[in-house]
Amino acid sequence: MLRNARNIALVCAVGMLGLTSLYGQAPSEPKPFDVVILHGHIIDGTGSPWYSGDVGIRDGHIAAIGDLGAAPAKQKIDAHGKVVAPGFIDMLGQSELTILVDPRLPSKIYQGITTEITGEGNSAAPVNDAMLAADRAGYAHLHITPDWRTLREYFARLEKQGMGINLATYVGATSVRRMVLGDADVQPTRAQLDQMKRLVDQAMRDGAAGLSTALQYTPAPYAKTDELIALAREASKYGGIYATHMRSEGDAVLESIDEATRIGREAQIPVEIWHLKAAGKANWGKMPQIVARIDAARAAGVDVSANTYAYTAWFNTFSAFVPPWAHDGGDVKLVERLKDPAMRARIRKDMTSSGKDSAGEDWDNEWQEIPGPEAILIAVVQNPELVPLQGKRLSDVAAMWHEDAIDALCDLLIKDKAFTEVAVFGMDEPDVLLALKQPWVSFDNDSQGTSPEGLLGTEHPHPRAYGTFPRILRKYVREEKELTLADAIRKFSALPAQRMRLTDRGVLKQGMWGDVVVFDPEKITDKATYEDPNQLSVGMEYVLVNGVAVIAEGKMTGALPGKVLRGPGYVK
Repeated sequence: MLRNARNIALVCAVGMLGLTSLYGQAPSEPKPFDVVILHGHIIDGTGSPWYSGDVGIRDGHIAAIGDLGAAPAKQKIDAHGKVVAPGFIDMLGQSELTILVDPRLPSKIYQGITTEITGEGNSAAPVNDAMLAADRAGYAHLHITPDWRTLREYFARLEKQGMGINLATYVGATSVRRMVLGDADVQPTRAQLDQMKRLVDQAMRDGAAGLSTALQYTPAPYAKTDELIALAREASKYGGIYATHMRSEGDAVLESIDEATRIGREAQIPVEIWHLKAAGKANWGKMPQIVARIDAARAAGVDVSANTYAYTAWFNTFSAFVPPWAHDGGDVKLVERLKDPAMRARIRKDMTSSGKDSAGEDWDNEWQEIPGPEAILIAVVQNPELVPLQGKRLSDVAAMWHEDAIDALCDLLIKDKAFTEVAVFGMDEPDVLLALKQPWVSFDNDSQGTSPEGLLGTEHPHPRAYGTFPRILRKYVREEKELTLADAIRKFSALPAQRMRLTDRGVLKQGMWGDVVVFDPEKITDKATYEDPNQLSVGMEYVLVNGVAVIAEGKMTGALPGKVLRGPGYVK
């Protein structure tokens, strides 16, 4: 027996020497975690109910999930009784410029947003000198000097400065059109269309997530469906997505869904419909038909889904109330027409008439979709003299200026050089609710990242800029119980990650990036209102982006660990 014990000891010693020889050193203790989140109710993003466990993060990734209480860690977070979930994904964020003003993006991270998708029709790039000159006032308003021309150069600027969240962007079909055709109401020649297709191809290789359209805002309405199909085919070659603010969200919304699904079918590309809605009082109650139309397309094999911000007011440029023909040539030409009495009379006639405009074109006539001028809230202006009007209704402005509402609209656009943005109360709550409950609907802010402080704090945004995701958790989960907490988290994380092909984000699972939120579901609350929107949401105790806390113990850390998320066609 003694001889056997000695032999066993000798074998073990030789084995250890062999390991030392083979690997250069004897086995060591496991590397400590950077962060361990203990005792949480883990909602992993898949829609499954919560389970108890700990989450260990190392080198920016989720390294382990289980019982990690005894594991060595540089930091331990006690999440007892709180939800631990994947970071939220904003499916339309609009922060491509404001992220250069305040890269922390407080309005986003206090909602639990760790990733944003942006680029609605107009994208940060490509741009040329003519576009920069036309848009100079917008850049000046934000004190930004655009030193990029391509998406590759724009991404490089982001990475040089750092950012608080991850960001991906589409290449905008409007930007591509303006690069080649300017702002005019013209159709491309074959050579010009080929040039536009090459721009999409280059943007996809630069890292765009796909192609986007915003077909309500000029010059986008000038583009015919065949043009959009041709551009979408270029994005499809690289595995991209076609995302759209449809041509109409009101009277012609069903026809617009048909156009979007046709583009998806013929270009062989997945379709994402932004901020799904039934716009305008005449269309209230139409959401069941909208849902049925999308369900039918899906049943026919078209990969189409949608997102919503779940408020009853939308937010857009005030000039969208003016018919498309008046925009031909850009904002400078629009302002000239608004000053011309004959042109203004023609614009008024179109706004107050149903059907086609005086150019014979169908258009989304927002003036016909609202109850009256009291349904329009002046939100963002660029002329400093007009700042006192922010937060007032168009009806108030008309009374102050002693003129009717359409004249007040036209004069405000003239004074602000057509840059005004407004909130428009034109949706019905039952339609909003039905949309958000669909299994293929995720969520978006449809607002740029902002802050209650500094330059950005001087604006008067839609409250969704600060409150969308916490509002879903407060109103539709906690108070009204229209969604379960697990399904809301799925719509915030795994569902959008799946749609955007973010295979390493959106679920709490070993090996995924460490985008994680910790919050008390009984306390998470939106504070922003239409009257006082610049208020941060409350209740997020920890928000980690790529394993680094951007919110810790409810306070912003100032860390900038975000990454540019390049699309599937990216070529280094």
